[in-house]
Amino acid sequence: MAKPHIRLSVDAVVFGYESQNGLSVLLIKRNIDPFKGGWAIPGGLVKENENLEDAVQRELKEETGIKVNYLEQLYTFGDLHRDPRNRVVTVAYYGLVQPSKFQLAAATDAEEAQWYNIDQLPKLAFDHDKIIDVAIQRLRSKISYQPIGFELLDEKFPFSELHKLYECLKGVPIDRRNFKKKFMQLEILEELSEKRKIGKGRPGSLFKFHQKKYFSLVKKGMVFEV
Repeated sequence: MAKPHIRLSVDAVVFGYESQNGLSVLLIKRNIDPFKGGWAIPGGLVKENENLEDAVQRELKEETGIKVNYLEQLYTFGDLHRDPRNRVVTVAYYGLVQPSKFQLAAATDAEEAQWYNIDQLPKLAFDHDKIIDVAIQRLRSKISYQPIGFELLDEKFPFSELHKLYECLKGVPIDRRNFKKKFMQLEILEELSEKRKIGKGRPGSLFKFHQKKYFSLVKKGMVFEV
C-alpha cells in the first residue's frame, strides 16, 4: 500500500489598517505556475527542518520583504484539490499592521507585492479567497474578546479615530456614544489635558492607551460587545 504523499505549507493573511484607506490585505503577484501572473497571499511549503512560525516569517520576508512581529494561527485548510499540483495542507496565519511602517520588496516566487482594499480584491489563486474570508471573520470577532488599536493608532489620538477603527474592523456602523461609554469602562484609555481641533468643531480631548492595562487585557481577554 502506497504511503500518502501530503505536503505542508503556510500562508499569511496580513491585514493593514490606515484611517484614510480603511482595511487592506497584503497580496503578491505570482511569477511561477500554477496561477502565474495571478494574485495570492504570501506563503509556501514548510522546509524539513523548520517550525511553522519560522516558515511563515521566512515566506513573508522572501516574497514581500517584511517581517511581522506577531502573527496568530488562523485555521488549517486541507481540501483535496486546493492545489492543482498535488495534495497540500496549509496552516494559515493572520495579523494586523500599519502599512506605512513597512517597505515592500517582492522576491523569489513573487513578481510584485501590493496592498489591496478588502472590498476591491482581484481574483485570487488557489483557495485564498476562502482563507481571507475566514481571516476577516476572525478579525471581526476578535474585537469582542481583545482590545485592538495600540499598534494601529498614533500615541495620542482623538476618540473619533478609535471609533473609526472599530467601525472599519466590524464592517458596520457603531453608535458612537454607546461605544465610548463601553470602551471607557475597560479602563485602558487615559484622557489627556491636551486637545486637538478636528474639522470645523471645537477642539476635542486626546487619548492614549495605558500600556500595562492594555496588554494585561490582551492576555486575559475580555467581553466587549458593540
